[in-house]
Amino acid sequence: MTRVIFMGTPDYAASILEALIDAEDVEVVAVYTQPDKPVGRKGVLTPPVVKVLAESAGIHVIQPTRLRDEAVVSEFLSIECDMIIVAAYGQILPKAILEHAPCVNLHASILPQYRGASPIQQSLLNNDPQSGVTAMWMDEGLDTGSIIQIETLPIAPEEMVESLYGRLTDAAVKLTLDVIRHWDRRSAIAQNDAEATHCTKITKSEGLIDFTDAREIYNRYRAFTPWPGIFTESGLKIKAMQLEEENSSGEAGIIKGIDKESIVVQCARGSLRIMKVQAPSKQETSVVDYLNGKRIGCGHPLV
Repeated sequence: MTRVIFMGTPDYAASILEALIDAEDVEVVAVYTQPDKPVGRKGVLTPPVVKVLAESAGIHVIQPTRLRDEAVVSEFLSIECDMIIVAAYGQILPKAILEHAPCVNLHASILPQYRGASPIQQSLLNNDPQSGVTAMWMDEGLDTGSIIQIETLPIAPEEMVESLYGRLTDAAVKLTLDVIRHWDRRSAIAQNDAEATHCTKITKSEGLIDFTDAREIYNRYRAFTPWPGIFTESGLKIKAMQLEEENSSGEAGIIKGIDKESIVVQCARGSLRIMKVQAPSKQETSVVDYLNGKRIGCGHPLV
């Protein structure tokens, strides 16, 4: 029986935790996750999904605001375990915790590519043909530890972030159990820092588009749907779209075709087929109905 301290916060982490709880040869002795946060317009204090899952299984949950606080570290070190499993926890682990037990991180990229907070979105923004999950021994750097094992997955040309997120989560679950059962520190391979790339936390402003490049906009749509979404300067959200083609040139943002269910918008490079939109403070609607309401058509800018 392997005694595990688990550290994680979002759905990705919850799926891994659920597999550890269900495994007959693993005992989760404690769970660390981020503090409850206000959600929605009313700011309702909401626990992370990892907390809800752990408490339903009768597992002790700790939610420190600062993991590096002396009292928090002291409590952590008092918990006996054979291994620490970390998946999208959200805080840097101090050296004392890293030395408490072998510490494995499950990062949703093919390291050293995309160290940081948004690797899944970044793979779609860059139109990568594949992504993956890396199991690594944690050190004091950000996703810099030696690699134990990597599981790679192909990315379909039109795959959206939610689909890729789900498939990577499934891969991470299997990889976690495999590492716990068969790990061997001597087999780990050091990362090549010269090949490292980095990605930061996504901000809402990154969803703003200007119809410059159709491929780049379509990749943002794949990466940023449902959040933060993509939207024009006027606040019009593009809710459903396809890449029409990548090579034409013309005046950016001009409607050049309309049919019963969609429109084609010219970009400075390439064009996009748009099916659904949402105006500020309005419900999502067919783009054709939106245009009819605005009384605009071919040759006009999409605003």
